[in-house]
Amino acid sequence: MIYDHLLVRYGELTLKGANRKMFVNQLRSNVKRSLMPLQGYKVKANRDRMYIELEEGADIKEMSQRLSKVFGIYSISPVLKIDKTMDAIKEQAIEFAKGYNDGDTFKIDVKRSDKQFPYDTYEIQREVGGAVLQGAEHVSVNVRNPDHTIKVEVRLDAVYIYDEVIPGAGGLPVGTGGKTLLMLSGGIDSPVAGMEVMRRGVTIEAIHFHSPPFTSEKAKEKVIELTRILSAHVGPIKLHIVPFTTLQKQVNKVVHERYTMTSTRRMMMRVADKLVHQIDANAIVNGENLGQVASQTLKSMYAINHVTSTPVLRPLLTLDKEEIVKKAKAIGTYDVSIQPFEDCCTIFTPKNPVTEPDFDKVEKYEDGFDFEPLVQEAVDGIETLTITKDYQSDKDTETQALADDLF
Repeated sequence: MIYDHLLVRYGELTLKGANRKMFVNQLRSNVKRSLMPLQGYKVKANRDRMYIELEEGADIKEMSQRLSKVFGIYSISPVLKIDKTMDAIKEQAIEFAKGYNDGDTFKIDVKRSDKQFPYDTYEIQREVGGAVLQGAEHVSVNVRNPDHTIKVEVRLDAVYIYDEVIPGAGGLPVGTGGKTLLMLSGGIDSPVAGMEVMRRGVTIEAIHFHSPPFTSEKAKEKVIELTRILSAHVGPIKLHIVPFTTLQKQVNKVVHERYTMTSTRRMMMRVADKLVHQIDANAIVNGENLGQVASQTLKSMYAINHVTSTPVLRPLLTLDKEEIVKKAKAIGTYDVSIQPFEDCCTIFTPKNPVTEPDFDKVEKYEDGFDFEPLVQEAVDGIETLTITKDYQSDKDTETQALADDLF
């Protein structure tokens, strides 16, 4: 079947009121970005839906796959725009049915927004269904549970007909909800947390804490690959890699062993808080899940959060681990996340970390050393990469050689 349009449905975006135009404009921009550098299309957006006009030879399958990852899109359908006549509708419905297998069932679904069209909804269903039965005798009608639904939309400008609906990512267009800084560890949870906030229209930059030689270049490349997967949904993402070795070693030198995990997280939060202000973000995002590990109890979160007044978003807070794993597999990050390259959160994990840290004690341990210069040194030493879905490191570096070995 040669289609001439892709129909893009907005979903939740249609609930917006006076500011809907802003959301539609942002979605149009995101759609154009997702389709680059493909050729042979023209994007037309209005208040209720978006049409992508296709030229001959346009790669509909690739376009649909890319659009299905764009937040703010509820579904996509390859459609044909035909004349507003009953004969044209019948002819095209029969052509759809001729491509179905022997014994398949179908139904006709009609939406008639042009009330001046000389046939009402029921008449269109009856007339077109009868024509399909005569023109494609190998199929039959099943209005309750059909194998195929031929959809006819009678609109003011034309009739649109299609029989496929491709699910979209849903949510809101990225770029409509402010900016956040995602603490990206390399584990299963944090990439899912990033995807969850992006689905609500939020732009992200990511921060990763790297502690060579205790953490390897492979661990760093793992995080780059996770960022690359996320960028396929939203476009380029800035990844800020923090040199954390000196700061982490000092924590382990002056803080009681049971409190080193709490203090390490507090140092990460202090670095993240400084970076949030530098990049003009509005919140910090992490993948914490209540009670999952020692540092994710309420008392731990209270002690860790106390070093920043920036809002900390935890979109996975109440999910079961199985739910998080399911989401990770769905977005394509799970297989990368489980690769056995340790991050800085695991290399110095004490044997018996405190699960309900005493806030006064952790502050007392940290007061024995002025950490501020080391925190600022870590911020000043940040390496920032801009990651796209096609990102590759410099092939002349050891980093790329390791990445090629991994991926």
